[in-house]
Amino acid sequence: MTLSPPGRKPRADAIRNREKLVEAAKQAFTEMGDEVSLDEIVRRAGVGIGTLYRHFPTRDAVVEAVYRRETGQLADAAGSLLEKETPIEALRAWLGLFIDYMATKRVIAPILASAPGGTVALYETSGSLLRATLTLLLERAIASGEVRPEIEPEDLTQALAGLTYGSSTPGWEGRTRRLIDVWIAGLRVPDAPR
Repeated sequence: MTLSPPGRKPRADAIRNREKLVEAAKQAFTEMGDEVSLDEIVRRAGVGIGTLYRHFPTRDAVVEAVYRRETGQLADAAGSLLEKETPIEALRAWLGLFIDYMATKRVIAPILASAPGGTVALYETSGSLLRATLTLLLERAIASGEVRPEIEPEDLTQALAGLTYGSSTPGWEGRTRRLIDVWIAGLRVPDAPR
C-alpha cells in the first residue's frame, strides 16, 4: 500500500520500489527460507526500511504481496503462452511455471498460515484464479484436437495436487517436471500431430 493523496496515482518511483521489494522478498525467501529478515529484504531491494514500511506495514503484508504477485503472474502467463505455442505446448509450459510457483509457495506457506486472519480467503481467491486459468488452457487444447475431449478441469486439478504432493522432498522439482511430460503424453489424442 503506497500512501498517495486521494485520487492521485502512485508515483512511478513508488511503484518501482514496491516491485523491487516484492522481487527481493521472493528471492530471499526462495534462497534463505522463511526466516528472512526485513533488513535482508530491503538490502536486496536497495531501498531503506522506511520505504518498505510505506508499502507493507507488516512482514505478513510482504509475504502476502509475494504470494499474490506469483499467483497473478502464473495466471497471466497463460495468455502469452497461448499466443506463442500450440495449445498443448502452452499447457505443458504453464505446468512448468506452476512447479516454480509451488516452489515459492512451499517456502512462504508457513508464514501465510501464521498471519492474523489466516489464509482461507487468500487461497480461495488464488485457487479460483488458477482453476480458471487451467480450464482455459485445457479447453483450448481440447478445441485444437490435441487433447482427448473427455478430460475435465477437475482431472487436471487432481493430477496437479498429486504432482505437487511431495513438494518438500529433495529433488521433487525434477521428478515433477519429468512427470509432466508423461502426463502430457497421456492427455494427447492418439494420432494427434506432435
